[in-house]
Amino acid sequence: MQEALDSSTLNFNQDALLLLNISLAIIMFGVALDLKVKDFRYVAKNPQSFLAGLFSQFFLLPALTLLLVSLIQPPPSVALGMFLVAACPGGNISNFMTHLAKGNTALSVSLTAFSTAFSVVLTPLNFAFWSKLYGPSAQMLKEISLSYFEVFQTVALILGIPLVIGMYINSHYPKWSMRATKILKPLSMLIFAGFVVIAFIGNYDLFLKFIALIFLWVLAHNFIALSGGFITAKTFKLPLEDTKTLTIETGIQNSGLALVLIFTYFDGLGGMAIIAAWWGIWHIISGMTIAGILKNFQSQKSVSLSS
Repeated sequence: MQEALDSSTLNFNQDALLLLNISLAIIMFGVALDLKVKDFRYVAKNPQSFLAGLFSQFFLLPALTLLLVSLIQPPPSVALGMFLVAACPGGNISNFMTHLAKGNTALSVSLTAFSTAFSVVLTPLNFAFWSKLYGPSAQMLKEISLSYFEVFQTVALILGIPLVIGMYINSHYPKWSMRATKILKPLSMLIFAGFVVIAFIGNYDLFLKFIALIFLWVLAHNFIALSGGFITAKTFKLPLEDTKTLTIETGIQNSGLALVLIFTYFDGLGGMAIIAAWWGIWHIISGMTIAGILKNFQSQKSVSLSS
């Protein structure tokens, strides 16, 4: 049954793909409308936590993904999906979850902004590098003949340009930016959620056939992502608020970007698409659960001040 994933494809027409691209760009634009120059200045004043976050996001998670893939040995298409999700930047809902968990929201916003900007280069490079270290996925990549330059262009178009425009508008028209983001954020998230639901409905039989396997793979993958962020923070001896932030930032991935790339360059390859789609649902469930648990943990300093 696992082998059938490699030969299956998800149905998703070009009009729906175009709308998915637009909704992701709107999501990124909405995030950028909240970003200010001071968010980037925060990084200069707190480099340790920021660098630890980038390490966890762009190196440790892909490395742990390779380890997990080597252990469970999924079909090549599933392995490619896992590598692609791991190579994507953090999801924008991580900022909300960090706030809910009483983490360091300024650090979360800075990591989201920088990881998104860096992803224009790092997502294609990371995906290519780590996928080629696992034999079956490396062989499938050769057969697909992926153009990484085109992937660069797509990521830049969907994430990079909206990020720059949104920050420019926020800098010059802050009042309009504040009003717009209140509408754009929930609207774009609803649109994106709608696309995931439509993808499930349109491919119901395929999801039903493979969901048991996919659920376990995504569960394990998301667990090591969350654990990787937590372990990194502890290794760098970061304060509790920053530890919460790194845990959530590493465990929440922009699976929407992964879906766009899969439907654009991999023709909806079954294992890849189902992994990314289920990630998009599961990381919200796990992220909200973790945030709810972490908000009850407070630093000794905070406890002593309140007592």
